This record gives sequence, structure tokens and C-alpha cells, in this order.
Amino acid sequence: MPLIAIAVAALAIGFEQLVQSKYGTMGIIAFVALSIGIRAKNTMIGGVGAVILVMLLAQSG
Repeated sequence: MPLIAIAVAALAIGFEQLVQSKYGTMGIIAFVALSIGIRAKNTMIGGVGAVILVMLLAQSG
């Protein structure tokens, strides 16, 4: 069980670093808002984070 938790944490940190290197500070803010919204089951915060991420992805493509 602890091994799975460590692996998930490592993947989350890796994904966060990838987002920050590619999309900067707004990417991190969006990722944090999305993850907080999911954990708190707050659709407004999660939706704002998701919309920001989609806008950043659409802008780079």
C-alpha cells in the first residue's frame, strides 16, 4: 500500500513539473485548482481549473 501511494505521489509531482515547464505559472494554478476541486468535490473550483487548462492547451496547439 505505501508503495502505491509513493508511486502516485511521484506521478503527480512529475505531471506538475511537466505542466509548469510547458505552461508556466498559469498551468500550475489551473492544475492546483482542478485537483483541489476534485478533492473537495467542488465543481466550481474544479471547473475553473479545467477551463484554464483547456485554454492553455488550445493556445499552444
